[in-house]
Amino acid sequence: MKSAEIREAFFRFFEEKGHTRVASSSLIPANDPTLLFTNAGMNQFKDCFLGLEKRAYTRAVTSQKCVRAGGKHNDLENVGYTARHHTFFEMLGNFSFGDYFKRDAIHYAWEFLTSEKWLNLPKEKLWVTIYESDDEAHDIWVKEVGVPAERVIRIGDNGGAPYASDNFWAMGDTGPCGPCSEIFYDHGEHIWGGLPGSPEEDGDRYIEIWNNVFMQFNRTADGEMHPLPAPSVDTGMGLERISAIMQHVNSNYDIDLFKSLLSAVAQATGHVNDDNPSLKVIADHIRSCSFLIADGVVPSNDGRGYVLRRIIRRACRHGHKLGAQGSFFYKVVAALVEEMGEAFPELQHNQAQIERVLKTEEEQFAKTLEQGLRILEQDLEDLEGTVIPGAIVFKLYDTYGFPMDLTADIARERDLTVDEEGFEREMEAQRERARSASTFGIDYNALVKVDSETEFLGYQKHQANAKVLMILKDGEQVDTAVEGEAVVIVLDRTPFYAESGGQVGDCGYLSTDSLHLDVTDTTKSGSAFLHHGRLTQGHVKVGDSVRATVDAQVRHATALNHSATHILHAALREVLGGHVQQKGSLVDSQRLRFDFSHFEALTPEQIKTLEARVNLEIRNNTEVMTELTDIETAKAKGALALFGEKYGDEVRVLSMADGFSVELCGGTHAQRTGDIGLFKITSEGGVAAGIRRIEAVTGEAAWNWLSGAEEQLKQAMSLVKGTRENLLDKLQGLLDQQRSLEKEIEQLKAKAASAAGSDLASAAVEVNGVKVLTASLDGLQNKELLALIDQLKNKLGSAVILLAGVSSDRIALVAGVTKDLTGRFKAGDLMKQAAAVVGGKGGGRPDMAQGSGVDLDKLEKALAVTAEYVAGQS
Repeated sequence: MKSAEIREAFFRFFEEKGHTRVASSSLIPANDPTLLFTNAGMNQFKDCFLGLEKRAYTRAVTSQKCVRAGGKHNDLENVGYTARHHTFFEMLGNFSFGDYFKRDAIHYAWEFLTSEKWLNLPKEKLWVTIYESDDEAHDIWVKEVGVPAERVIRIGDNGGAPYASDNFWAMGDTGPCGPCSEIFYDHGEHIWGGLPGSPEEDGDRYIEIWNNVFMQFNRTADGEMHPLPAPSVDTGMGLERISAIMQHVNSNYDIDLFKSLLSAVAQATGHVNDDNPSLKVIADHIRSCSFLIADGVVPSNDGRGYVLRRIIRRACRHGHKLGAQGSFFYKVVAALVEEMGEAFPELQHNQAQIERVLKTEEEQFAKTLEQGLRILEQDLEDLEGTVIPGAIVFKLYDTYGFPMDLTADIARERDLTVDEEGFEREMEAQRERARSASTFGIDYNALVKVDSETEFLGYQKHQANAKVLMILKDGEQVDTAVEGEAVVIVLDRTPFYAESGGQVGDCGYLSTDSLHLDVTDTTKSGSAFLHHGRLTQGHVKVGDSVRATVDAQVRHATALNHSATHILHAALREVLGGHVQQKGSLVDSQRLRFDFSHFEALTPEQIKTLEARVNLEIRNNTEVMTELTDIETAKAKGALALFGEKYGDEVRVLSMADGFSVELCGGTHAQRTGDIGLFKITSEGGVAAGIRRIEAVTGEAAWNWLSGAEEQLKQAMSLVKGTRENLLDKLQGLLDQQRSLEKEIEQLKAKAASAAGSDLASAAVEVNGVKVLTASLDGLQNKELLALIDQLKNKLGSAVILLAGVSSDRIALVAGVTKDLTGRFKAGDLMKQAAAVVGGKGGGRPDMAQGSGVDLDKLEKALAVTAEYVAGQS
């Protein structure tokens, strides 16, 4: 069976068992700060397992795209050298949210794997593992399924630590957890490896193909296990692994998904399509890189972007090992789209952007390699002995992306060696930092769990009568709150919009004849709306009826900004290209902020075009249309999803400007585009590598901004005694005059410095037979000081010189050593010492160095360093 056929068979099997087919979520986890990337099928259902979210179904089946290449879950270094490790993989999964449990999960797995209708695997090839004390699972496997007891292996706790077992799964140190039952396939005795739990278990003979996770406990911070009221099931089967079995091969890289990719890699690199591990590395990495870029990740120096950059550079390095010339990696994207584009249309839609990002990063990496070589040359100049320290090798690798094996090649050419053990220690320290930085250590029991459901009325109303369902004070439920207390109120229905999709939560108040509670923010927990505020009058108790009133003026201004954001998004894609993706937004009553993917600053002409395009749609004054539909229908209509949002089975499609903008959005909006009134971009700039940010204002705020700009224009005209028509000419004239005066000043300073040079030369003193000259000169900058140093060198013939130029808030320092003395004294070393005294930094060549400082009180001490340095080196 082909991989695509296996994927579809898995879907059909579980749909016949009452499961709902759920699309793969993004590789960027939605609203989940604990994960760098989506790395398991259960990630998108985490809130369901935690009891924070209820969906329309209790059984689900997915094929989830996953990446494991950074943070706690990192397979990067193994990729290409084992038969089964990948940075990107598909996880087939079936899930039960308080529905079926162990018995059905085990029977479903066995039926799909072994029945003639489905995969028809030979039963004698399958082995099963269970948690050591899970007798219930053991009896189901042996007594009901019929697996021989000798092929059911109990796996205990690692090192005796309770529940620290490969067969006991936990979401974190606290929260839902439970035993696992895994299914292994025996590839045969011709493949090295042992059974699970044996010393040879890391071999490739026995391969795990299915994992049943039985979430039946809630572990609290004290380590106690409490039975869950609704036990759940999370299972997973790696598509690549099962495809290898079904296609009768031992390595995942021999399956159909990889054959065309390996051929494309061979062609792009000019290498023979053999079993070289570098070919496999590139074939794997093109998948993770392309899917990450399609989901909006761009290369950068931190977070997800840093991991993407590392994967790209690792692929480039292996391409160069194969003999690739120039940029090659981006050329493999077309083969990936051909292979997987039908199952994952985002690859097709973003092919051009993926290729562009990869090509740009490859070119940048080529420059980085040159920089790394220069740094290595500098380090080798100061090297003592014949071994390059591991810390230097790691610095080149981690900071400059410089491969260790390339450093080793250069070392061999110079009869040097590399401290590989030291490098590995640095690598392990980095891995430990990554593990420590993981936020999986949160207490899931400390999360606010609200079982109530709030009906949202805010699309139609700003006021509504409601009933108090819950009162929270300091995170704890209470029955009553009194005047002066800060509380969170949950209502059965509300007109208040809860913060989501970049739009801030509503403010307003809750009231009765004797009660007033100022609501300062509104958020969500599951399906409940949380009204944050403080009681300024009366008291409130659970069950009370209140009047909920939104601040209509603030809501209206916020809605206008939100609608403008949608039109801006569409305009950006029209003006800059379809690669533009939203990377975040903030919408409140004062302004809008929109982050998007783009690799260069916008030109003034592009900003002007964007403003004109948005304002055109405002003037057209078309109706803002909304429609409730399912996610697939919405996608078919071309609806764009908001960055970082999580969508249910029913979604709200918002259409503006006769289809110019179509997005999934649950926010509040204008009724017609003309309500926005006016749109003005106030700033545009970069916030990260490949991420730009636009800030803008609308409506009254835009009018106020323009009025302020008009007033500033009038003031400028008054200052230069000009008019609107000749203002630019007036300003240009002033700038020309300023440049002329600055040039005259520089010439005068140079003359003064030259005159001073004759006097300064006579002030030189001898220290151990070496002429030493130091001086402090008011108003001179580095340029004048450098010229003066050259003049003094000529006058003195042989000397060590340090000059300081003093201004009101800064000290400019320049050091010089005549060529006959550079073997004994280094200007750069002198500068480092002197600059440090005045709270600055500096450095340079042996004959000339520059620096600066800020501590004027210590200048004399800094100048005195020169004589001390010469005396110490003599």
